[in-house]
Amino acid sequence: MPKTALAVLFAAAAAYGADYKVLAPTTQDNLTVFPIVSDTVRDTGNFLTLDEGIRSGQVVVAEEGSAGLIRPRHPRTSIPDPWPEHTPVTPPSSSGAEVNRLMLVNNSDRPLILLAGEIVTGGKQDRVVGKDRIVPPHSQPIDLSVFCVEPHRWVATSEHFGSAGSFMAQPSVRQKAMAAKDQGQVWDEVAKSRQAVVAAAPPAAAHALTGTSSYARTMGDSAVQNRVDEVAAPVEKSWDNALGELRARKAVGAVVAVNGEIVWADIFASPSLLEKYWPKLVRSYAAEAVSSGGYGKHGAITQRDAQAFLDDFQAHHQSVESDPGVYRTTELEGNGFDAFVLTSLLPGENFNVHVAKMKLG
Repeated sequence: MPKTALAVLFAAAAAYGADYKVLAPTTQDNLTVFPIVSDTVRDTGNFLTLDEGIRSGQVVVAEEGSAGLIRPRHPRTSIPDPWPEHTPVTPPSSSGAEVNRLMLVNNSDRPLILLAGEIVTGGKQDRVVGKDRIVPPHSQPIDLSVFCVEPHRWVATSEHFGSAGSFMAQPSVRQKAMAAKDQGQVWDEVAKSRQAVVAAAPPAAAHALTGTSSYARTMGDSAVQNRVDEVAAPVEKSWDNALGELRARKAVGAVVAVNGEIVWADIFASPSLLEKYWPKLVRSYAAEAVSSGGYGKHGAITQRDAQAFLDDFQAHHQSVESDPGVYRTTELEGNGFDAFVLTSLLPGENFNVHVAKMKLG
């Protein structure tokens, strides 16, 4: 990349947090959540989430080589469709399914947002999305970069995948997928997190879960969900009670602390987009708190600490990945943090859609 272009990118990186302000937190047990507000919000009503797409049947995810994945004819017949009706989106291959590859097609009229940490269940193994990206409407099939979160199964349970609904991977698992980009580290973190939340569940539930390696099944167990909800529900209720004020102040994200240490921040382009993801995000934060083993530890984290974390986007290294005309992802590596910025490049929607920032130990 030319030096002038690189200089512009690094200058922009320093300004990512310039418009964000942290409000007073909500604390439950060892989890502290600071709302983030911004004077700048975007119209994100045209975007489709993964949960919405899978629920409506307009987004299909399947193993590589699946002959059952179909790309229907484009409904706007005036536009040539390179994927005619009943043409498989990918032919069966001799290599077949692979751990870190899934195929996705977006048959809807809306661009699809995928967030790193979203879990799809089924196929030969449950997977977690490895990076933020945008998939255009009526897309050709894409190779979906994923990591396995169910290491001991390689037997198909269904042809197509569903979403994990109200849950996504907790920050420590998301960090291994997004920053480390290493399947072994993802498996290690899944095993560590599973062991911790199972240990925090009642003995009967812990015994029932000893026979599964599935992160999604573990987190979906009713006893584990009850334990996570003990932490998440009061935070969610506090947020709901203040929702009118938060909407008025344009809440777009949250800074998250566990055991008195900041671990993560999620920031969206609009309050409405945050609200769509909030139920699954707050449970992922609560799962991090439960699995940390620090029950009851509040720590001395302050609003000033959270604001300082949010203000620092000064990077010493930056890498960019782009699908021209669709999206750009920018990874910022700074002192003690990694940040990932998803930017829409779609016509009329050129803005940052999601920012994830993680504190590195």
